[in-house]
Amino acid sequence: MKELMLGNAAVARGLYEAGCQVVSSYPGTPSTEITEECAKFDEIYCEWAPNEKVAVEVAFGASLAGKRSFAAMKHVGLNVAADPVFTMSYTGVGGGCVIAVADDPAMHSSQNEQDSRHYARASKIPMLEPSDSAESLEFTKLAMELSEKYDTPVLLKMCTRVSHSQSVVETSERVVPEAQPYKKNIQKYVMLPGNAKKRHPVVEQRTLDLIEYAETADINRVEMGDASLGIITSSTSYQYAKEVFGEKASILKLGMAWPMPVQKIKDFASKVDRLVVIEELDPFIEEHCEALGIKVEGKDIFPMIGEFSQNLVAEKLGHQIDAGNKLDEEIPLRPPVMCPGCPHRGLFFTLKRNRCNVLGDIGCYTLGAAAPLNAMDSTLCMGASISGLHGFNKALGEEAEKNSVAVIGDSTFMHSGMTGLANIAYNQSNSTVIILDNSITGMTGHQHNPTTGYTIKGEPAGKIDLEALCRAMGINRVTVVDPYNLKETNEALKEELAAEEPSVIISRRPCVLLKSVKPQPPLNINPTKCVGCKACMNIGCPSISFRKGQCVVDHTTCVGCGVCKQLCAYNAIEEA
Repeated sequence: MKELMLGNAAVARGLYEAGCQVVSSYPGTPSTEITEECAKFDEIYCEWAPNEKVAVEVAFGASLAGKRSFAAMKHVGLNVAADPVFTMSYTGVGGGCVIAVADDPAMHSSQNEQDSRHYARASKIPMLEPSDSAESLEFTKLAMELSEKYDTPVLLKMCTRVSHSQSVVETSERVVPEAQPYKKNIQKYVMLPGNAKKRHPVVEQRTLDLIEYAETADINRVEMGDASLGIITSSTSYQYAKEVFGEKASILKLGMAWPMPVQKIKDFASKVDRLVVIEELDPFIEEHCEALGIKVEGKDIFPMIGEFSQNLVAEKLGHQIDAGNKLDEEIPLRPPVMCPGCPHRGLFFTLKRNRCNVLGDIGCYTLGAAAPLNAMDSTLCMGASISGLHGFNKALGEEAEKNSVAVIGDSTFMHSGMTGLANIAYNQSNSTVIILDNSITGMTGHQHNPTTGYTIKGEPAGKIDLEALCRAMGINRVTVVDPYNLKETNEALKEELAAEEPSVIISRRPCVLLKSVKPQPPLNINPTKCVGCKACMNIGCPSISFRKGQCVVDHTTCVGCGVCKQLCAYNAIEEA
């Protein structure tokens, strides 16, 4: 049956059809929907793991048991998972094991723009790279087959445009292969140096075997057109090239990002007059071609930064694009902001008012860096706020300790904040850590985590008590505040900054977008009391604007949180 599907949904469908039985992931845009879609199939066990490293290790364990397994993450998540991934290249698999990584060119929702293809080469693990939803489904199934045939985990590289675009797929029935019975094999799976040395030659031979496969694999295909221009490309860049040139160029589409074929590329190069590589981000294919002694054009024409488009490909290659294929890029920018009623807003206002140095982390609260709050000094990676605060305070001593904090979300704390807090407790810096507990993983679309008490399917689960956890880790001072209460939050902050020992403040208020949270009636501005001082504008709430010398509340978006009301010295903000 034919259906219209997102690329991520197509990957999930491919896992279902391939007989995958265990899925473990950590949510990360643009990969999140893969696991959410998998959870809709009762035949697949699905879970949110605390972080990507744990997710890959869960997938490894299921594979070791002989079942087909999967883990998904965004590109920076692969950094976290790299430790088990690199060694899994040596151990190989039991049942098929696929690891999806979704890159984010142009950094729509990411802190960097890394190219995950380098991981495939560095870890010596094969990588498949679909260019649309149909290939996302088929490549997922193929990845499982290759995993078992070549005894290796397989990386499936998605990107924002493939993950979040829809195209037609053809579905089929689920086929569960016979499980491989578990057999103890110390030499294969216990990576002591002596065993690992014996596995390395296996990895090198596997790479040679996969190069041979790449030479004839259908996913690496030549589409001969006009031989005056030859294009080597992959992923979404293939779509742009086809939309611009159609049959007016010859194209070698590489569905296998690593290892790449050798003779197939040489043969294609010999048939065209001019050879160009079109690829987003790094010159990965280009460098491979150059290593083969093939003269190509690539990054001397195309940028190494950001996403490509039909317009860009046409412009860089001096081609007139058909009007029907031209992309309208004149789209107004809509920078993200904290939602009306966001529980983080009151906390960041308090931090700004106290002129705190704020070492930030990854999540909705990163938006605390935006004007007018401007309440963020750094954001590096998941969990770095706590470790960074410790180093900041150790470097500057009391000069920093009395006005510096780390902010981290509940999900991010579970992901990689605990080790940083353990370091503070162990090495005793006088540091104040603020956990912004909004009862959900917010930025990626409301996924549960170990602190919420629910599984990916909304069923009751084990729930970690943050207060008890922090105390068990050696933090004696643990305070809970409601960030809607500015006075309470301000007093707690001053008290903990003044304390002569490590402390944790838990800023607890559920995300206003949760279905369980019922908004209060919107507030009003009393025009007879408002003097136009703009004090309420200092919190940066999208529901408040300034017109004709007075503040105005948008009743369609205001949720009545009351934070702005606490700022008005003239009592001009009133309940409806």
